[in-house]
Amino acid sequence: MRVLYLAHQYPPEFIGGVEVYTQGVAQSLAQHGWKVAVFHRSYAPKSLCEVNQQGNLTIYRLASGSPSPSGRFLATWRLSAGLNFWRRAIDEFQPDIVHVQHLLGLPTSLAEYLHRVGIPYLVTLWDYWWICANANLLTNYAHSACSGPKAFLNCTHCAVTRLGKRSAWLLTPLLVSLLADRNRRLRQLLNQASALLAPSEFVRHWYKQRGFPEHLLLTVKPGLLLPAKPDSAHRSSGDHLRVLYVGGIAANKGVHILIDALRQVEGNIRLYIAGNLLTHSQYASKLRQMADQRVTFIGELSRHDVWHAMTNADVVAVPSLWDETFCFVAHEALAVGTPVLASAMGALPEAIQHSVNGFLLPPGDVGAWRKALQDLVDHPSILRAMRPEQRAPTLEEHAKQLIAIYNAILKN
Repeated sequence: MRVLYLAHQYPPEFIGGVEVYTQGVAQSLAQHGWKVAVFHRSYAPKSLCEVNQQGNLTIYRLASGSPSPSGRFLATWRLSAGLNFWRRAIDEFQPDIVHVQHLLGLPTSLAEYLHRVGIPYLVTLWDYWWICANANLLTNYAHSACSGPKAFLNCTHCAVTRLGKRSAWLLTPLLVSLLADRNRRLRQLLNQASALLAPSEFVRHWYKQRGFPEHLLLTVKPGLLLPAKPDSAHRSSGDHLRVLYVGGIAANKGVHILIDALRQVEGNIRLYIAGNLLTHSQYASKLRQMADQRVTFIGELSRHDVWHAMTNADVVAVPSLWDETFCFVAHEALAVGTPVLASAMGALPEAIQHSVNGFLLPPGDVGAWRKALQDLVDHPSILRAMRPEQRAPTLEEHAKQLIAIYNAILKN
């Protein structure tokens, strides 16, 4: 059997959770005897369409420069070079099934083409992008939670704010029309899919509430690519509490809440922040200004170094301000036996059991986060009583589940 993965980004250019997952699943399916290809967009400055082999994977790389946020949005309708290269990939690789990981920055015509030529496809709902152009249901104008489009006027407000020009309000009729057409196209693509995979029960329920067919929605927790030989734990010897943050350095991740809370904690505590400081440089600069000498920015880590850092931390913090749809970081921390402090929202309560393998805290509540950190500094026995355990399948287990889903689709 032949499966093609369609992704908006891919390692080594991007090493976020979805990108690493896509690479891991592709390699795992190949090891199970499937012929596997990956088609992805690159943001390399030079426009090109290239095909290469990475081990037993065929990689189709579409590079068309680094677009602005508005450029990624407008790619929904254009990027003709992408469609031509996509047709070539389909003709050359002849997939039996296509698994769409994300379409951000790619045209809807890619999936529309699959429907026209009769190739079944399924979609993993990694976030809310299929309904919210921001993908995270946070407004640009108030940085507050949003439940979705309201006649697309709130979406237009977000678009105008992102453009940064008051005169952009003159474009309101056009923006409303574009946003409505975008969602119509994306909803149609999801309705025509053979299955919609939700990484958590929270996500499955969220999309069900918004009218997507229940028979298409399946909860399939992503698998974790665990290290072959996990590092031995070398946790706190009592000198200080080691708190680790790993992930995107962006406002919706709530890193500023964590730093603000730590500044008010008394005693021996250290916070280590791992993540790319260049993607949102203004926000990263703000964090540096907030941080005291107990905060260390350690930059972006390799996968090996992520596991090492998690194993040696006393606690991993996930202070998100948006409804996380799965959160690889939380699950990976538990997999190596490290408790998690997490915001009580989205899918995080599916992974974290309060006072069992971590603590669930009010999102954005600096006082509550300060108290939790202070309690851990004052009473280290709290962490020793925690019982973290792996709460997600391994990548191998997950791959077998995907194969069963693919085969069921192909038999219909």
